[in-house]
Amino acid sequence: MSRRRKLEKFAEILNYPNVYEYSQIGKHLLKANKFDEVDLRGKWRLEVFKNEYPIILELACGRGEYTLGLAERYPEMNFIGVDIKGARIWQGATKAIETKMSNAAFLRIRIEQIELYFDQGEIDQIWITFPDPFAAKENRRTTCPRFLDRYYRIVKSEGKIHLKTDDDDFFKYSLETIKGNKNYDVLYENDNIYGQELYTQDLEIKTYYELDHLAKGKTIKYLLFAKIG
Repeated sequence: MSRRRKLEKFAEILNYPNVYEYSQIGKHLLKANKFDEVDLRGKWRLEVFKNEYPIILELACGRGEYTLGLAERYPEMNFIGVDIKGARIWQGATKAIETKMSNAAFLRIRIEQIELYFDQGEIDQIWITFPDPFAAKENRRTTCPRFLDRYYRIVKSEGKIHLKTDDDDFFKYSLETIKGNKNYDVLYENDNIYGQELYTQDLEIKTYYELDHLAKGKTIKYLLFAKIG
């Protein structure tokens, strides 16, 4: 994709009613509809979705395939895809608008700042789908201790977190890190989800990256863990 087209997509999503993005790094305000600044902490259900349904985040959402796939399956839940890449978010947000999907929204922020934009216990579940494994930068992995601490603050008591990845080392690291964390319980682990009956049919949803990984013969791993307390 050309740089010009990327910039065009950045400009377009600023006007999308289902996209929010950081206003200033480190600040809790978000841009909405290009010019408005809003504080949505603790207000996502009523002000964005206009209901009291549960909220599920997809982190590292890319093109938003999981956000949209889950939103279609569960109209009684709200879904927010989170990523920093605006050109990727554009694809999911555009499709949500075209299909009039009212229970899907997108948030353009850095994941390490996630707790700035959600209140304590505001999130019911999290999906982490094929994140960058950051092989040489352990402290940037989405399952490293500092990220787990942030999730703990925004997820409700006993809220579940799903991880889907193709990367062997990242999966092993995530499993060891979470098992060693007193704030979480591992509920299920599988290093080859398609080698047997799926643990949940929600694993059927495939992202652009998963399809690419499968085409290269990689196995897909899944880890389910939950907040204690």
